[in-house]
Amino acid sequence: MGVTVAEIAELVDELPAGVVATDPDLLDKYRRDRAADPDAGMPLAAVRAESTEQVQAAVRWAARHRVPVVPRGAGTGLSGGSTAVTGGIVLSTERMRAVRVDPVTRIAVAQPGALNVEVKGAAAEHGLWYPPDPSSFEICSIGGNVATNAGGLCCVKYGVTTDYVLGLRVVLADGTAVRLGGPRLKDVAGLSLTKLFVGSEGTLGIVTEATLRLLPAQPPARTLVASFPTMAAATAAVLSITSALRPAMLELMDSTSINAVEDMLIMGLDRDAAALLLARTDAPHRAGEEELRAMVTACEDAGASEVLATDDPDEGEAFVVARRAAITAIERLGPVLLEDVGVPVPRLPELVAGVEAIAAARGVTIAVVAHAGDGNTHPLIVVDPADAAAAERARLAFGEVMDLAISLDGTITGEHGVGRLKRPWLLPQVGQDVLDLSLRVKQALDPLGILNPGAVFAPGGHL
Repeated sequence: MGVTVAEIAELVDELPAGVVATDPDLLDKYRRDRAADPDAGMPLAAVRAESTEQVQAAVRWAARHRVPVVPRGAGTGLSGGSTAVTGGIVLSTERMRAVRVDPVTRIAVAQPGALNVEVKGAAAEHGLWYPPDPSSFEICSIGGNVATNAGGLCCVKYGVTTDYVLGLRVVLADGTAVRLGGPRLKDVAGLSLTKLFVGSEGTLGIVTEATLRLLPAQPPARTLVASFPTMAAATAAVLSITSALRPAMLELMDSTSINAVEDMLIMGLDRDAAALLLARTDAPHRAGEEELRAMVTACEDAGASEVLATDDPDEGEAFVVARRAAITAIERLGPVLLEDVGVPVPRLPELVAGVEAIAAARGVTIAVVAHAGDGNTHPLIVVDPADAAAAERARLAFGEVMDLAISLDGTITGEHGVGRLKRPWLLPQVGQDVLDLSLRVKQALDPLGILNPGAVFAPGGHL
């Protein structure tokens, strides 16, 4: 039986005025994340919580009435992880934006709605740095970053979100709030529950605060941009660099993405190149000069048609901005099915070649951008929604790319999460035993199956 009007009124009454939204026009903005899941439902309400206590109140109400709860941060997710469920509520943390920095302990304590860029800015005021940097760092939230264990451009050297999470405050499925970890660099007391919640995509609990490790400000970087006549030559350069160095950034763009970015930014990128490699070193002084020279040599030996090396920070940053703009630029070509597959770095050439073959066989456009240094690629399948046959070919290609990654000992997601869009491919990757174990954890923490049903696990908490 569905929730009654009186029961929804009970939720509204339990929270301050303006926190709960029930107007259909307003609710429509909470139905989908950036993945634009076509199967998104219509929620009963959106709770725009302003504190841990308000999150607890909403979750306790949902548990009493067995109503699904879909946690939502900034709505920038790319796997349908915050797709609304019909008959459920969306619990948005967008109003929880506080950030506090302790420069002595070198930590930031951030509420989940704080944007990644806001944490970076707060840290920078104290000469510190928060390294995880998704391409969407200016618009994505810390809560979402924690939920998906987000990565980014510099994670090839500095690691991903979980490497910087020291503690969490989490509201569980019964409304209990627990503190896990804290402002300690070393702490092995008990099970590592903090890490269990990082990357759990809102299926085990709702993060209402994160204690994040900070580093001293990043040293000045030297940047390399190399154009290649073939993708094979570019991936050969990647393997040469990673076998000898640990760059601060190593990014790859194919011809389609190069031209899409050039159309949008008009900055003189080589439109004739089959691939572009963007690399950075932030090693200090002479070591940085030597690393830059080594990367130039690796690109030239692999057959680069042009290599530009610079220590000018503005010039280097312009190319980083171009790389960050790739997804937005490609979306201008049409709706996109965005992949997030990764493989062991030595198998990157096979993955990229395989994606190219799938595109040709299915007659679809697949642009490829990649965090090449760690083997995490983002094939973007451009869809023509007006052409039903083309849309079906794109859907088939989407699955074939994930099958390819799995066959190469890879993963269906390196940083965006499984969400709802990739759930059918989780079993082929991890196997039944691991899925069964994951479900046991899910059922222990969320026995009613109300937390983000359909994300990672099927609705009801089933595999």
